[in-house]
Amino acid sequence: MERWYGAEQVPSAPGGSVVAVGNFDGVHRGHRVLLDEVVRVARERGLRSLAVTFDPHPLHVLHPDRAPALLTGLDERLELLGGAGLDGVVVLPFTSALAARTPREWVVEDLVAGLGARVLVVGHDVRFGVRNSGDLRALRDLAAEAGADVVVLDDAVSAGRRWSSSWVRELLAAGDARGAADVLGRPHRVVGEVVHGDHRGRELGYPTANLSAGAEGLVPADGVYAGWLTALAGGALGGGVRPGERRPAAVSIGTNPTFDGLERRVEAYVLDVPDGSPLDLYGVRVRVELVERLRETLRFDGVEALCAQMARDVDRAREVLDAAASAPGR
Repeated sequence: MERWYGAEQVPSAPGGSVVAVGNFDGVHRGHRVLLDEVVRVARERGLRSLAVTFDPHPLHVLHPDRAPALLTGLDERLELLGGAGLDGVVVLPFTSALAARTPREWVVEDLVAGLGARVLVVGHDVRFGVRNSGDLRALRDLAAEAGADVVVLDDAVSAGRRWSSSWVRELLAAGDARGAADVLGRPHRVVGEVVHGDHRGRELGYPTANLSAGAEGLVPADGVYAGWLTALAGGALGGGVRPGERRPAAVSIGTNPTFDGLERRVEAYVLDVPDGSPLDLYGVRVRVELVERLRETLRFDGVEALCAQMARDVDRAREVLDAAASAPGR
C-alpha cells in the first residue's frame, strides 16, 4: 500500500480512484465494512482504491477541549488501513484552512479534481465542508456535477449498536478489553518505547517492559490484562525473541499502589521466553495488544502476597492466551 502525506504527493491514476474519507481512528469493524466496499468497487471498475484520513484529528484543531483520546497513533492507523487491501492512503494535514473549505470546494476541487475520485463511498450520515454544512444530498448533487458516483452504505451494527470509535473508548474506559476487541475486530493496541522503570519487577522475578509515558493508543482502565507483546524493531533482544514476533504477556496498567506509586504505567511481563535468558528491550519500540482484563488493580499488604497474586495472574494469562491462539480463525 502506498502512503502519501499531502494531496500534492498523490500521482494520477488511469481511470481515477474509488475514495473513502474519514478519521478511521482504531480502524474498527465499521470502518472495515466501508473500506472493503472501496476495494470491491475499485476492483470491479478497474480503479485505484484510496482512503483519505487526517492528522491531527479534526477536533484537536477545531475544539481541543472536546478532542477524544485517540485509539491509535498515525503509524498504527496506516498499518491497519494497509491491512484492508487498499492501494493507497492519503494523509491530509488538518488545518483551519482545510476546515474552511466549502462543500463544493471539498468535493469538486479536492476529491474529484485533486485526487481523481470517480466513486465516493460514504455512510448515510456523511457530513463535510465548513461547519459540516454538506450532507448526503449535497454530496450526491456535487458528485454528479463533477462526474463522480456515490455509494452509500448502511451503518454496521452489533447488538443493535453502531460500531464506532466512541464505543471502543467506552469499553476500554470500563476495562472491557474483550468487548473492545469485538468492535475493533482485533485486540486493542498500545505502542511505545521501552524505558527504564524502578526495576522492581526484576527484583521480584517478573521483569517487565515499561512503556514510555508518550505511548500511542488509548490506555484502558487500570488492571492486569492478558495480552501480547511484539518488538517492532531492534537487534539482539535476548531470550531468543525476534523483532516482529508476537509473544504472550501479562500486562499491568496502573500506579503500583502496593509501593505507593504515583505514575500511571503500562508494564508487560513476557511469558515463556524461548531460551529463558533475559530480554533487553530498552529503547525498543513495542506493541502491546490487550486481550482480556484478568482483574482490577489491588493494593497488597506486602511483597509476599503480591508475588503470590502475580504468579496466579501469569497462570491465568497463559490460559487466556492459549485459548485465544487456538480459537477458530486464528
